[in-house]
Amino acid sequence: MSTTQAGACYRVRGLVQGVGFRPAVWRLATSFGLRGEVLNDGEGVLIRAWGPPDALDGFSRSLRRDVPRLARIDDIVRQPLPGGPEGNDFRIVGSNTGPVRTGVVPDAATCPDCLAEVFDPASRRYRYPFTNCTHCGPRLSIIRAIPYDRATTSMAAFAMCSACLAEYENPADRRFHAQPNACPDCGPRVWLADAQGNELPSAGDAIRTTATAIRDGRIVAVKGIGGFHLACDATNEDAVARLRARKRRYAKPFALMARDIDMVSQYVRIAEHDHAVLASAAAPIFILDAHDGAGNLAPSIAPGQSSLGFMLAYTPLHHLLMSDLCAPIVLTSGNRSDEPQVIANDEALASLAGIADLWLLNDRDIVSRLDDSVVRSMSSAPRLLRRARGYAPEPIQLGSGFADAPPVMAMGAELKSTICLVREGRAIVSQHIGDLEDAATHADYRRVLAHYRELHCFSPALVAVDAHPDYLSTQWGEACARQDGDLPVRIPHHHAHVASCLAEHRVALDAPPALAIILDGLGLGEDGTLWGGEIMLSDYVSAQRLASFMPVPLLGGARAMREPWRNAFAHLSQFIGWDDVCSRYSDLAITRQLSARPVATLQAMMDSGLNAPPASSAGRLFDAVAAVLGIAPETCSYEGQAAIGLEALAATAEREPGGEYVGQIANGRIELISWTAMWRNLLADLARGVETSRIAARFHAGLALTLSSLAARLAGDRGTDTVVLGGGVFQNRLLLEAVTSNLEAGGLRVLSPRLLPANDGGISLGQGAIAAARALCR
Repeated sequence: MSTTQAGACYRVRGLVQGVGFRPAVWRLATSFGLRGEVLNDGEGVLIRAWGPPDALDGFSRSLRRDVPRLARIDDIVRQPLPGGPEGNDFRIVGSNTGPVRTGVVPDAATCPDCLAEVFDPASRRYRYPFTNCTHCGPRLSIIRAIPYDRATTSMAAFAMCSACLAEYENPADRRFHAQPNACPDCGPRVWLADAQGNELPSAGDAIRTTATAIRDGRIVAVKGIGGFHLACDATNEDAVARLRARKRRYAKPFALMARDIDMVSQYVRIAEHDHAVLASAAAPIFILDAHDGAGNLAPSIAPGQSSLGFMLAYTPLHHLLMSDLCAPIVLTSGNRSDEPQVIANDEALASLAGIADLWLLNDRDIVSRLDDSVVRSMSSAPRLLRRARGYAPEPIQLGSGFADAPPVMAMGAELKSTICLVREGRAIVSQHIGDLEDAATHADYRRVLAHYRELHCFSPALVAVDAHPDYLSTQWGEACARQDGDLPVRIPHHHAHVASCLAEHRVALDAPPALAIILDGLGLGEDGTLWGGEIMLSDYVSAQRLASFMPVPLLGGARAMREPWRNAFAHLSQFIGWDDVCSRYSDLAITRQLSARPVATLQAMMDSGLNAPPASSAGRLFDAVAAVLGIAPETCSYEGQAAIGLEALAATAEREPGGEYVGQIANGRIELISWTAMWRNLLADLARGVETSRIAARFHAGLALTLSSLAARLAGDRGTDTVVLGGGVFQNRLLLEAVTSNLEAGGLRVLSPRLLPANDGGISLGQGAIAAARALCR
């Protein structure tokens, strides 16, 4: 090795704090015989190293390759460093403050090493429910500020004992600077309480006592890493039914937790390649197809569904709890229906009174509320349906051309809301917040926004909002913009869906426009009407509407989104004519049911447009078909309930042709898709006694064929080879896979959301990308 000495400074950006990156650098530098130092600061990690040039080169190569489990390097800039080191070794030094440019690492599931200690009777952390290291444990849920040091987390309340401090200060230990490091002698504790908050006797092990209570049919509120859950025995129908009644969650499926993949596989079909997602550091809820009968699970866990949502134990507390149980548990968010998950002990005792029988509490504060993430495998790839714990707020690198954009704060949508901060070519999208119509969720939205701005020292030059003036996110964004003396940037809803998908796929700013099929419930269109079934030509700066579903009145306005029968009447009346339906199909159940409604009033509303705004909504088409087939409830208790039921029904049938269920295209300024022939053929099949599952399958196939053939023609006309799929309706696996397969068979490149939800949870990213692009292209 050369005796010549040189110096190099390395600026490392990405997810490099709180993941054991500095000790990894220390070990590498020491192995190459380098001298110098490594430290955290607001931009990430800074390394100053001196040694022979070939040693520095070897260190540079290893630095990107040999990263810790949770680290993600976005950028390494190496520059020559004059002078020499102050000492003769390589040191880890304290954090510097300064402008914040680094990312926050998501909370991570328990690593194998920590899990082994938890179940090792010889370990000092035996059965300790807060065991963690730099490879696992809480991050976003406990952090108050960057740099990520113990003093800026909720663990600051717990002074480390001498044994934990020795681990924390030892660069060779995997707990070196693990900020939540603790043990039974110095860390948080867990206890079981009654409804009055009194600690109950537990023979020294509150978790074992909790497991016994669950086996006995009790409902327990469990404080987790990002909030409270409600737990009960998933094989006890009485317990599950009581939980539904108390929580007033009458139909939406419950999530399940299992001890391990072997337990999961007893109830659902899980492919080998999906094991890694379930067992990943993110540990999401994974939606999987249930076995027939799903073993001994309570029938009311997922009524009317053919799939189940499973997650594995992801904290030491969960592992300990599941080790004492022989069956899965229901583990659903600790809240009353439609409210945010509670995070504080006092709040849980008050809000969950009358729901829970017992409370498993601890004294570590939760700083950020985190719901469980939800994943589904579609088109051979895992796709996020809800992005929260384990994934947020990992930054998303944008495509080339965005690095010089001004800072943008994007406010998201009304439903499934998130916020997004765009700066220096990357986007930070918050965890799922929820539906802002609920006052408590809106308050949480404001807290998340303030926390992210403070966490990242973020001062926006632009505030991007949805074009709909009545969205609470829009109104709050406008207020924020006024406070800074700026005007908000209003972004059309469906354009944001397109841009979100382009952004997560790192499509360059100057890329040519792509064709996009955007299907959702509804959003305000650029012409001031309600859209929801659109084909567009779009880049980041602008979007042109080329085709659309023919608008159908929303009878009763917002009530049409909750009552599928209204959409059935509107569709049948518009595309066939109600008198024709009654004369031809009087014996059908749907005809009799709708005839019992105030038909004259409904028809008058359609004719006059009074409280019946027209909407090209794909979501309402699904509602209408579900209602006609008799599988939709009179009133949906959660968004998408009818459409989810329709997909589940279709999935039970063999593959069906969709040729007779395709839409007809009417040419004009934009091409309109009419469903007249689809409805005539569907009603004729129903009258002939064709099984409803086959009809549901034909509907899916016909819709996919309509969309893909029209999109392929329009893509050819416009000279693009890329098609974007987006909007919440594309969380329907049958539809996504059929449209994707049809388009790819025609040689087209298909982009669809994976890292963010196709639903409105991805809107904020699209808003941020569009606002940044427009600023750059002015």
